[in-house]
Amino acid sequence: MNKLIGLVGTNSDHSTNRMLLQYIQKHFADKADIEIVEIKDLPIFNKPADMQIPAEAKALAEKIEAADGVIISTPEYDHAVPASLMSALSWLSYGIYPFVDKPVMITGASYGVLGSSRAQAHLRQILDAPELKARIMPSSEFLLSHSLQAFDADNNLKNPEQIQELEGLFEDFQMFINIMKQLSHTHAAHVKAAENFSWENN
Repeated sequence: MNKLIGLVGTNSDHSTNRMLLQYIQKHFADKADIEIVEIKDLPIFNKPADMQIPAEAKALAEKIEAADGVIISTPEYDHAVPASLMSALSWLSYGIYPFVDKPVMITGASYGVLGSSRAQAHLRQILDAPELKARIMPSSEFLLSHSLQAFDADNNLKNPEQIQELEGLFEDFQMFINIMKQLSHTHAAHVKAAENFSWENN
């Protein structure tokens, strides 16, 4: 059984993206071991003069490093990911490289009709940066629109078509993870390339 991390892509205390990950954790409990992790305890990124990484970022990096894959659920603010998620990813690419070659599935929930589609595209671009270099599952978006009305009283998705779509994407992600495990021959080189990217020159 694959070990997955469900990364809540917001520091909001009340988010339908957290609810979506909690649903995924419960719905697929017999298919994967999913741990939900938060970014709200991370400090806002500011390149430290002593180059020390906060303990919270190190702990999160260790969880991601040990996992077989990561599911990130992001809201959309001004056509982009939240500043808190951008900050977290900056910490997770500052002297530590847990996302390099890590299989990632992107989901998102929003109150409106588009279901964080532009934020998901933005997140794909960020995760492809040389310091992150995640393996993002292609052609896969789960866009939960009108998310305030999407869950029932037990925090289960109500729409059978959305559930079926999510089930298909999750099965694809499991297969994607297994394929990526076979493509590990360049991992050391990719980590080295990330290490060679100098924050001091940026």
